[in-house]
Amino acid sequence: MMKPADYIEMKIPAKPEFLGVTRLTLSGIASRMGFSYETIEDLKIATSEAITNAVQHAYKGEDGEVVIGFGLHSDHLEVVVSDRGKSFDFYETKKSLGPYTDHSAEFLREGGLGLYLIETLMDEVKVHQNEGITLFMTKYLEGEQVERDAETIST
Repeated sequence: MMKPADYIEMKIPAKPEFLGVTRLTLSGIASRMGFSYETIEDLKIATSEAITNAVQHAYKGEDGEVVIGFGLHSDHLEVVVSDRGKSFDFYETKKSLGPYTDHSAEFLREGGLGLYLIETLMDEVKVHQNEGITLFMTKYLEGEQVERDAETIST
């Protein structure tokens, strides 16, 4: 399993007013990695949806925390949103994730459109449920996804 070159983790109170801080951080990371303006907007929407889902459904107005992790690779960014507020071991969490299936949708409670948006905007989405929900989203730098697909076809 490939380790990210850099890993950044932030923990925010499960309150909508902290969404902006995450969006700014994500924006800075993605632009530094060379993502286009449009892709950065997509990343921000998908991540916002995931965090909003956690804030609205995981805690239902109670105090809680959301952990957001960013795994920076040379050709892609991995964004993890976990709603039980516990710091997680990035690699262990990644190993325990299952691919997203229709069955996973029930884990994401009634945030249906949010999940649809996330799936549309990101290249890969995985879901893990234990005491909370961990959503693992991957976005490839432009051109990288195509090359990767070509490699799998030619092998």
